[in-house]
Amino acid sequence: MDERLRRIVVQGLAVVEDIVYAGLGFVLAIAAFALLFASLKSFMTAVFARDLPTQIVGLLDQILLILLIIELLYTVQVSVRERGLLVEPFLVVALIAVIRRILVLTAELPKLPEAGGTVFSHAMLELALLTMMVVVLVAALIMLQRLTKQRQPDRS
Repeated sequence: MDERLRRIVVQGLAVVEDIVYAGLGFVLAIAAFALLFASLKSFMTAVFARDLPTQIVGLLDQILLILLIIELLYTVQVSVRERGLLVEPFLVVALIAVIRRILVLTAELPKLPEAGGTVFSHAMLELALLTMMVVVLVAALIMLQRLTKQRQPDRS
């Protein structure tokens, strides 16, 4: 394959990549708006029905899902801008997903003893694993940020 043909193929693939990223960003944006609308509707319904305390876990779950989608949208934006994948946005998305699950699981803890011993022990195991994941993800983010600072030239 000569150099001219190789350059045409690479440019064609770059265009396809940009189109797919744009489509993905569009779908994520629509999903975020749809979830935001549904969350607002659920919130208003719960407020007017004076049922907010019982609905708060579901609302929190929806809000964190919206935040997760927005972080994914940011990751797509960074990938397009930088012309490649960066690790840090994916770590943030993973951290939000884990924290989302921890919050929902801990909000459901009062109901778990009624469900039985096996369900409760599985929930505790999941909570322990999720907590370890938070520690690992935060450590990875800290190490990545330190590595990034070390690689940047000193501007003093």
